[in-house]
Amino acid sequence: MNKVFQAILAAAMLITGMSPVAVAAEFEQGRVVDNTHAVLPWSERPAVENRILEYRLDNLLPALMDEANLDMWLVIAREYAEDPAYFSLVPQPSFAARRTTMLMFFRGPDGFEKLSINRYPLGGPYETGWSGGNLDEQWTALGELVAEKNPQRIGINVSTDWPVADGLTHGLYERLMAALPENLHERVSPAEELVVRWLETRTEGELALYPHIVGLAREVISEAFSTRVITPGATTTEDIAWYIHERFLELQLPIWFHPDVNLQRRGDDCDEDSPFCGGQGVVMPGDVLHTDVGICYLKMCTDTQEMAYVPRLGEEGVPKGLVTALAKGNQWQDGLTDAFKTGRTGNDILARSLKAAKRRGLIASTYTHPLGVFGHAPGPTIGMWDNQGDTPIRGDWPLYPNTVYAIEGNIKAQVSEWDGQFVQIKLEQDALFDGERVIYLAGRQTQWHIVR
Repeated sequence: MNKVFQAILAAAMLITGMSPVAVAAEFEQGRVVDNTHAVLPWSERPAVENRILEYRLDNLLPALMDEANLDMWLVIAREYAEDPAYFSLVPQPSFAARRTTMLMFFRGPDGFEKLSINRYPLGGPYETGWSGGNLDEQWTALGELVAEKNPQRIGINVSTDWPVADGLTHGLYERLMAALPENLHERVSPAEELVVRWLETRTEGELALYPHIVGLAREVISEAFSTRVITPGATTTEDIAWYIHERFLELQLPIWFHPDVNLQRRGDDCDEDSPFCGGQGVVMPGDVLHTDVGICYLKMCTDTQEMAYVPRLGEEGVPKGLVTALAKGNQWQDGLTDAFKTGRTGNDILARSLKAAKRRGLIASTYTHPLGVFGHAPGPTIGMWDNQGDTPIRGDWPLYPNTVYAIEGNIKAQVSEWDGQFVQIKLEQDALFDGERVIYLAGRQTQWHIVR
């Protein structure tokens, strides 16, 4: 058992009171532990986030800068036009860049330095390289600091292909180049490799927390797909979506998109070529339900899709055809995660996944993406719903250890109880790739939610 998985089990044990062996069994069998009560109040979250940030800055960032061959990284942002990477780098609570904030990271002969050049000092974990004064003085101070440290390669956040690495605005770029001595201009280069690696990589401390966060999302889905929320013949799909939305607000868990809930029923149009099946309306007995939800908590985001069935009068469970369909969805997941191997690109993993699905006789579509500080995070794109071939640039990014993914896609299967009509099983479960295997962070759906 590797160190990362040990950390995950230790965190789950603290939350649940279960032994590591029991927790491991829950994860492997896809069951979810009820942990909705264990949500930190807002006042306690900054301390956790700042401990994680300090560890990341001191232990992860220097190694990633070395990997990207950068001596210095400059992150410069203005209030309300912050660089996408900005909030992953500053201590909490923080709501804006406060006028113009400049962050400097430098790997030098005297060790690793973290400096803020800012009208308002950030404090720890940053040392203050300059504070006070006006904007012109701030830019002069930045130029003098860079010249003094004399880095050979300076990374800035400009990128054609990665939005998260393109946070330096044109105006700030012009001011930066004007502030730097001309002999340093040729040393400035895009930092996109560093930005992507910084945002996609999770530390052990984060991975200890992530299962709990994903579990919170899955528990709310369980609540929503129950008679606590649904009255067949009265409740609409939008009612369920708003219940999920408001339940997360009650738990003080920010969502990063409004939940989606849709239904499929016997007699609807759904064929092999339909990209997506399902619609809105009043939930009725015999309906198949689907939801898609995502939260962000302690700077880690989730993205989860699950399926439910509303039994007809006299039905004791889920029709056999639907049980088989969900099992085929799990087979698709297995074919995808079996293809995960360090160094393989997203495009390579996609091709292997689709071949595995074809061997199993599955009608499958794969559109899996990384998770992290953002719900749609940077890293290898593994298919898109409207592109089951190569995705340039982002699909060419390789798979690295200690990265987290929304294992997302769907299969279509014919259901005998629906006169051979296709049903679409849309699944999305969050999982860690630890460098050796894929581990579902809070299990995965292997049985239908039943609205009894």
